[in-house]
Amino acid sequence: MNAVRPSIAVFDAYGTLFDVHSAVARLGDAIGPAAAQVSALWRQKQLEYSWTHALMGQYVDFWQLTQAALDFALARVGQDDPRLRAQLLDAYRTLDAYPEVPHVLDAYRHAGLRVAVFSNATPIMLDQALNAARLRDRVDAVFSVHPLGRYKPDPRVYHAAAEAFGVVAAAIAFHSSNAWDAAGAAACGWASCWINRGDMPAEYPALPVTEVSHLTQASRTFLDLDPAGENATR
Repeated sequence: MNAVRPSIAVFDAYGTLFDVHSAVARLGDAIGPAAAQVSALWRQKQLEYSWTHALMGQYVDFWQLTQAALDFALARVGQDDPRLRAQLLDAYRTLDAYPEVPHVLDAYRHAGLRVAVFSNATPIMLDQALNAARLRDRVDAVFSVHPLGRYKPDPRVYHAAAEAFGVVAAAIAFHSSNAWDAAGAAACGWASCWINRGDMPAEYPALPVTEVSHLTQASRTFLDLDPAGENATR
């Protein structure tokens, strides 16, 4: 972990603050036995499409990619129900936050750090998600890549975010559940933590990324809190 004490705690949104599988979970009965497959494919294609369009130099905003990814996932399992599609998209606008998120954000703010969100999602998506999860008052700044027309892990979006936050790279404590995103931040000099909730094998070992299984562990690491983590959950 970077020796510089951070001045801002920055969080990826989808998969880090918000449970991307909670939309399908709400409608699992309507989808049926293929619900888990739909959720996994939806997320996989959402990310894949962002990387593909970025490499082609043809930016398409994240909400459009989210819809296209859902269309693929539903088609893959033979679902053709416009009403179900609309319900899933509505649910995605208001994803559940992971239960520890409010406490972690509060811990950083109580420690004197600003809290920010940095995401591939559009500003509208982020506003909807933060408001639905009642997190907006806990977040000091939100940075979307959308105005840049580029996606993470393009180094230019990390540099632009640091500039927007008004800090040097080393002062950023970054959190992402996506190993590739944590690696992208580390490559740009951010103190980076991978929230490996799925206990997946290590990735990008050449880059200085700290790996933890839970957001609360990340806050303890960045803030050097006591092992019991009492200050992280108050």
